[in-house]
Amino acid sequence: MTQYKVVGINFDHFHMGDLLRMAFNHPQVDLVAICDEQPTRMADAIKAFSISGEQVYTDYRKCLDTTKPDLCILCPAAAEHGDWVERVAPFGCDILVEKPFAATLGEADRMIAAVHATGRRLAINWPLAWVESHCTAKRILDEGTIGEVIEFHHYGGNRGPLWHVADKVERTAEQVAQEKPASWFYKASAGGGSLLDYAGYGTTLGTWYMKGRKPIEVTCVVDQPAGLEVDEHSVIVCRYSTGLSKVETRWGTFTDPWTHQPQPKCGFVIVGTEGTISSEDYADSIRVQTRSCPEGRDLPADALAAPHRDPIEYMVDVMHRDGQVEGILSIEISRIGQQIVDSAVLSAQQKSTVPLVE
Repeated sequence: MTQYKVVGINFDHFHMGDLLRMAFNHPQVDLVAICDEQPTRMADAIKAFSISGEQVYTDYRKCLDTTKPDLCILCPAAAEHGDWVERVAPFGCDILVEKPFAATLGEADRMIAAVHATGRRLAINWPLAWVESHCTAKRILDEGTIGEVIEFHHYGGNRGPLWHVADKVERTAEQVAQEKPASWFYKASAGGGSLLDYAGYGTTLGTWYMKGRKPIEVTCVVDQPAGLEVDEHSVIVCRYSTGLSKVETRWGTFTDPWTHQPQPKCGFVIVGTEGTISSEDYADSIRVQTRSCPEGRDLPADALAAPHRDPIEYMVDVMHRDGQVEGILSIEISRIGQQIVDSAVLSAQQKSTVPLVE
């Protein structure tokens, strides 16, 4: 089997631990290095994956020069995605960036241009892309079971970004309160807030379900929590030629959806010309209504099959085939999702409906 060298650079986002675990467990991956300017942030990964001292770097240039990886995993703060892709791209490796795409559409386009110039590949990882229920919903849609998709509704979030770390290990209320003032998640300049952190899930998977169609205009309202400079709750309404769709983000759900579904439940409702689908986060089934079964029926969620079980497995397959990144991780679908998010940010600022940002 061909082996692929993988590095993880920048531990701003705790999802780095999850992605490194996937790399560590893949038989065709050699996890050759990790890098962060703050050594303490790498301590858990060093312990979890038995990473030796010579594989730990604080200088990304030295890391990339020495290891010459095939794939670089990047997990910086949202507003630094563009800077980090531009730093890494000249080293000639494929790049997997943890969601969101970027803090702005302009930044996303910088990322696309930087990687395009090298002839390599850029992928944006959306963890919901690997949830069985949502993948099953896409299969049902592609089979034409509910006709043409005319609207989708997404409710997404959790108790907050500081309530858990890698592998969904829970934090205490005291730890959250202590870390919150310094966390990039709560700094506007770093791309913090629930709108930028979470809306991309709904806008990007929604675009995937809509087969790449774009809305005409966007309206967004965000909350204004006392003592915070970012939002913890946003509601986005997108007007398509076929009707209205909604994306709602929430930091502060009563429970986390991977333990106990909160109410409202996190997930998607997709409406077609011939039926509807309800797909909840992490559910073992989806509910489908059709004209022949208007009362609805539950269908078991498909078990994910290789090479579509996680982003590392997927990228190894893409590299092995020398193929292109497709679907939710592609820059084409993710860029439309970013267009909607940018439009939502502008709408919230102007307190008015705006045309889709181009």
